[in-house]
Amino acid sequence: MLESGFTSVLKTRNRDEFQSEVVNFTKRLGFETVSATVVIDHLLGEAEFITVDNTPRGYRDIFEDPNKNRRDPVMQHCRRQSVPIIWDQSTYAEKGVGELWEVQARFGYCSGIAMALHLPDGRHFFLGVDRDKPVPPDPAEVTRMVADLQLFAVHAQDAALRILTPTPSSPHAPALTPRELETLRWTMEGKTAWEVGNLLGISERTAALHVNNATHKLDCVNKHQAVLKALRLGLIR
Repeated sequence: MLESGFTSVLKTRNRDEFQSEVVNFTKRLGFETVSATVVIDHLLGEAEFITVDNTPRGYRDIFEDPNKNRRDPVMQHCRRQSVPIIWDQSTYAEKGVGELWEVQARFGYCSGIAMALHLPDGRHFFLGVDRDKPVPPDPAEVTRMVADLQLFAVHAQDAALRILTPTPSSPHAPALTPRELETLRWTMEGKTAWEVGNLLGISERTAALHVNNATHKLDCVNKHQAVLKALRLGLIR
């Protein structure tokens, strides 16, 4: 089941375990190759890229070429947007760089899905999966694939930042109020702000405010990441 990969990647303890979980999930999703990258923007100097992937040996030099990435329409899309992109040969042809697709297609990069999570403090998480055949023609199946990849990315970025980011995280968990913890617990159960408000006897707006405050304190970009981080820190169970 794909769902098992969501929690399994959270439990990874080192780079090898993280790579194994990412590759296994990719193959269960129906793709052969994957790239999971943490990007850290620096105020002075070049951005830092930390990548876990299973790129074919013969393609690695091209894969890591910064000039290629600057021209690659998939990479440029992910650099600017958080909406996933479903790509194939036409994506490159429409941007006038069909020759890039011709080269990568020889190594199995014919189509794929890619996305980026843009996080606070100049951090980004890129996840792309690729295959040597077209994506399924059924829109419903593709929508399911994208949704599964998005959910996996939320879990994977938490593990990636913990394992791959060279700077150690603070040993002290942020102080959340009892109300903030309560709203996160109910959010973990899938409750909306309106439902949480009814359960706690507060307004929908107040419930949303508690979740937003908790998200900010945990240095997360959305409530889903906040729940995952609170779980990892032992703040909620």
